[in-house]
Amino acid sequence: MKGRGWRWALKNMGICLGLLGAAVAVSLALSGVNDDNNPFAVPVFILAMALIARLTDGYSWGIGASLVGTFCVNYMFTYPFWEFDLTLTGYPLTFAMMLVVSIFISALTTQIKRQEQLRFEAEREKMRANLLRAIAHDIRTPLASILGASSALSEQDLPPADRGALVEAIHRDASWLARVVENLLSVTRFTGSDVALKKTEEVVEEIVGSAIVKYRRGERALPVHVSQPDSILTAPMDATLIEQVLLNLFDNASAHASGATGIWLTIGQRPGRVTLRVEDDGAGIPPAKLAKLFDGQATGRGDDGRNMGIGLSVCRTIVQAHGGELTATRGERGGAAFTFDLPCTEAEHD
Repeated sequence: MKGRGWRWALKNMGICLGLLGAAVAVSLALSGVNDDNNPFAVPVFILAMALIARLTDGYSWGIGASLVGTFCVNYMFTYPFWEFDLTLTGYPLTFAMMLVVSIFISALTTQIKRQEQLRFEAEREKMRANLLRAIAHDIRTPLASILGASSALSEQDLPPADRGALVEAIHRDASWLARVVENLLSVTRFTGSDVALKKTEEVVEEIVGSAIVKYRRGERALPVHVSQPDSILTAPMDATLIEQVLLNLFDNASAHASGATGIWLTIGQRPGRVTLRVEDDGAGIPPAKLAKLFDGQATGRGDDGRNMGIGLSVCRTIVQAHGGELTATRGERGGAAFTFDLPCTEAEHD
């Protein structure tokens, strides 16, 4: 915490010194326009102080910059030059107004930043609450199924076929619960005030391949058809989280794409970005549900009664934390199409 505090202090100090230095340089350059007082110095320094208040944390840096800026204008750009003098008529009022305006702008800008932060935190808490509520509601069904099946296995003498069916049901529900727990753990990573991903440069095709291998272990896995460019694409990412995004998208297609016969994953590239598109040929998503698809309140359910919004909410949060965006549309094959992008670099294909 101490190291982080020093880094923030040095960052804020660098912003203040850089902008104040730029204001001095601009005012000195404009001084040649007027041989007497520099009428441009006041608005230049007020602009610099507004930027300092916007880019630094808290009130102190903006207010401190206001005091320094007022002194610089009086000392460097007001007659008598390179002297601090408030004796001339009008100077005290001029500099007092400049100081008041600068402090007001600083305080107002800081307040706006705090309101934006509070709004962001409120939206994040709302998303977290929706996810937890949806998960708590949906895990009751598989838990009841596991309890009922295990009770039947322990208390009744069942034929081997019936016992096998119950064991299979327990395995299926337990696997789904394990995936929900993974999603829940992912959500907790984004509830703190400072989200820090451990990103490393990864080959996109390798992450896709790993996700497909894990997905094919499921009982209801659909065929996955991959289309990718000839060049090797790399992107800085948390490989585990991006792999989970792909797994969730695959699982949603298996569970909710009515009539789907396959999944098509397309890897593409545009300047500075790698794009991944997961599409199926199922019935698609009704347009009325698209607006709430990523907030954990989606009402669409699979054949086992589980909510389709849990994984998608986590997917969007993960992608946004990587600097990308996840969107849902109707695909060219008639089903749902989910597309997300990540900042990337391109290496030559060997």
